[in-house]
Amino acid sequence: MTLSPTAPLTDRLEIAPGVEIPQLGLGVFQIVPDQVQPVVEDALEVGYRHVDTAAAYNNETGVGAALRASGLDREEVFVTTKLRNGDQGHDATLQACAASLDRLGLDRIDLYLIHWPNPEAGLWQESWRALERLHAEGAVRAIGVSNFLAEHLRELADVAEILPALNQIELHPAHARQDLVALQTELGIAVESYSPLGQGGDLELGAVTEIAAETGATGAQVILRWHLQHGYVVIPKTTSRDRMVENLDVGGLSLTRDQMARLDALDRGHRIGNDPATFSLSQIR
Repeated sequence: MTLSPTAPLTDRLEIAPGVEIPQLGLGVFQIVPDQVQPVVEDALEVGYRHVDTAAAYNNETGVGAALRASGLDREEVFVTTKLRNGDQGHDATLQACAASLDRLGLDRIDLYLIHWPNPEAGLWQESWRALERLHAEGAVRAIGVSNFLAEHLRELADVAEILPALNQIELHPAHARQDLVALQTELGIAVESYSPLGQGGDLELGAVTEIAAETGATGAQVILRWHLQHGYVVIPKTTSRDRMVENLDVGGLSLTRDQMARLDALDRGHRIGNDPATFSLSQIR
């Protein structure tokens, strides 16, 4: 099947009762603070309705400014942000969320995540109790985690009053995380993929280039469609308006069962980012 050039993706997934997240969003990791506002404004103008930031990215203020400048109603844009490692702990988490709300200029966050388990600190369970309180008080619509491994999710499932709505993890064809995805499916925790193109490395894999030729799509569109057909939320990062349009324009692309299987077969456990079992930087600067 070839790609329709006029089929922007508008699919949403329900990740918690009454909370729907646009399945494709814009990640703003490593976009410097003085550049993020025009980037997010471009994304909202071309049709994105989901922006993923974090306190550690130091660009929440610019994201909030873009939301206000867009003229869109608050309810139209889904906003995710995350708790820094250095702000873990019950009371510190409450204070950190209030600070993120202030920087974003919002009265409520759609999805608030613990950014890393940070096992060396041993505070993520306290932070989770704080997230449950924030959810109960209405400061956040849904709560979740990021970079949690299977052992963290199992431990959390034993103590949590509310299970995470979502776990945001590095996931791309060369690092498909099949065991973790299976556990999240069992627990009812949605999967969200960051670095979904393997920071560009997966674009050169043979099956990707072959399927791009077969479908008339770009390699990036093929990989994003793979994520979407697996039912993942996906947040490619780009500062290019043209790439934003390209990434969003996958609504007319469908991969066959054989094409999906060929992409699945690319998994070789190739992690690019930090190891969640050991990453412990405070993320505060």
